[in-house]
Order: sequence, then structure tokens, then C-alpha cells
Amino acid sequence: MSQDKENVRCRDCRHYYVTHQVNFRYGCRALDFKSRREPATEVREASGQSCQYFHRKATQFA
Repeated sequence: MSQDKENVRCRDCRHYYVTHQVNFRYGCRALDFKSRREPATEVREASGQSCQYFHRKATQFA
């Protein structure tokens, strides 16, 4: 497994978003769920694998 997939950080993924719900602050559009913790943490705990939907955000420099 590549180093990039092992160290998945949701804030670097284009599917990640922050919700306005106090109890479920973090969301993943690819997996269509909200969580109290980062979605990648939930995925890793449930499946034992890093998130397979991770796509790094494109960086834009102005």
C-alpha cells in the first residue's frame, strides 16, 4: 500500500466537508455520511483499511 493511502487526512480530500450539525461535525460526500470524528478514522476502524475514496484536493496558488 502506498504511503499516501496509509496516511489519509480527511481535510486533504476533496470529498470532505464540515457540517453545521453540532453532534456530527464532519462529513464525507463520497461515502455519504456524517460523523463525530474524521470519516477516515471511522472507515479505518470499521474496515481495518484506509479510505479507498480519498482523492487529494487540487492545490491552487494565486
